Amino acid sequence: MLKDVAALVGRIGVGVVFFAHGLQKLTEFGIAGTAQAFGGMGVPMPTVSAWYSTIVELVGGAALILGVGLPVVGLLLAVDMIGALLFVHLPNGLIGPNGYELVLALAVASIALGFNGGAFALDRVLRSRRVRQPA
Repeated sequence: MLKDVAALVGRIGVGVVFFAHGLQKLTEFGIAGTAQAFGGMGVPMPTVSAWYSTIVELVGGAALILGVGLPVVGLLLAVDMIGALLFVHLPNGLIGPNGYELVLALAVASIALGFNGGAFALDRVLRSRRVRQPA
């Protein structure tokens, strides 16, 4: 039970961070502004990357909070952060201005929570309902 509560708290915390970043890309910067920023940082295919990161962070953050599609969502969010690490943050080192500590932590947290989301996830509720229903 305590592990499930810890997983829920982790999913909510990490999910809120992703959701907020996706919402910021969509509403504050816009896809065009995000793509322009990505292009300036050397991110390949900046428009495609802007769409990917915005949608994955926004929808994936919400899905992580709710506990829906966890393994897939966890991997998609991790890919998003690995891209940020490789294309933007890696040259700046682990710690310091624009370092990669946050994107690394978010990537590994996404994988851990995606595969260990706990009992308080909609995936578990939906799975248990399918198991109980007669064929």
